[in-house]
Amino acid sequence: MTDPTEHPTGPHAPLPYGTPDTPRLAVRGEARLEFDPEIARISVTVSARGTDRKAALTDLTRRNEQALTLIKSYGQAIEKLETGTFSLTPQLTDKGRHERIRAYHGRVNLTATLNDFTTLGELTTRLGDLELTRVDGPWWALRPDSPAHRAARTHAVREAVQRAREYAEALGAGLDALVELADLGAENAAPAAAPTMRGFAGYGGPPSDPGAPPALDLEPQRQTVYANVNARFTMTRPAL
Repeated sequence: MTDPTEHPTGPHAPLPYGTPDTPRLAVRGEARLEFDPEIARISVTVSARGTDRKAALTDLTRRNEQALTLIKSYGQAIEKLETGTFSLTPQLTDKGRHERIRAYHGRVNLTATLNDFTTLGELTTRLGDLELTRVDGPWWALRPDSPAHRAARTHAVREAVQRAREYAEALGAGLDALVELADLGAENAAPAAAPTMRGFAGYGGPPSDPGAPPALDLEPQRQTVYANVNARFTMTRPAL
């Protein structure tokens, strides 16, 4: 039987360390770039409560339709509109020999994704002004296919090459060949800064309601994209 430790292969095999004539050089390339967000998401929860189940459902349906109509009135500024959870929960009496329903609580959750931030401040305040309606957010983000991710990965690779070249030059040598490039992934991180944004003076939505509350002046948060790679090179013989 062959001893598997004699000729190790596969992903756990030790990496070659080069020779005196062609030493191996291993470096890490990193990138941390900031970009303006591309989309913003808000969560809208519409609620209703009543002692009669049918009446509670009727109120919930009406308020949900009001919220949907308002959001859809902003046209192309709304990139995506989704209905999440719906619930209708009976609330029982706390005391008594027999269980009795005291009231019904109904909720519908909506999620709206906007690509035009000039509409965001007014939409959030108009939604918050609706009866028994809760608004959460915004959550700023980049799209999954955003060019920002490619820019970060490219920057990480270039940084790895530059770092390797500097190490080789410090030894009086030069880079010879790339042996391996391992992508450790690129992902969004928590936003780190918030640039100044102009007020919401104009937008592509419906005319403003004179009785509506003033629009929120929201500041978009810059998104930080990270990328990391491991790179291994061979280099020419050092001049030691």
